[in-house]
Amino acid sequence: MIKDKMLKAINEQINEEYASAYIYLSMSAFFESVNLQGFAQWMRVQVREETAHGDKFFKHIVERGGRVALKAIPEPAFEWKSPLDVFQATQKHEQQITACIHKLMDLAHAEKDYAAIGLLQWFVDEQVEEEAHAEEIVQKLTMMGDAKHAIYMLDRELGARGK
Repeated sequence: MIKDKMLKAINEQINEEYASAYIYLSMSAFFESVNLQGFAQWMRVQVREETAHGDKFFKHIVERGGRVALKAIPEPAFEWKSPLDVFQATQKHEQQITACIHKLMDLAHAEKDYAAIGLLQWFVDEQVEEEAHAEEIVQKLTMMGDAKHAIYMLDRELGARGK
């Protein structure tokens, strides 16, 4: 049985994960609106990943006899200045999610919740990857500047993700 403190914290993280999916869906819609289909595809893969993360926490609670308590998801941003602006926001968001996962891990250790520690280690590793991907794209976009042909090439590269 999961303890109340851990249950509450994981329920909050479920909200963070589903809200992340909603943010990335909004980013995908932005890229669709400026005809960057590859960038939009990359974000759609992110939507699926974040939903799967929420589902993983959901399953953990259920398997441990807890009750999932879903909360409202805040309205995401909807306009950005450029692809770089979107990926800087993505990078910042992933850093915030990493901080949430670390806070959960601290709580799991304090509560001696070894089942949660096992689950959370996967998320710690996943966040290293998430931040690295966002950083790589931020660096590429920064290097490209306003070179439209380079953005076109990156759009093609990002569109291959998840296919």
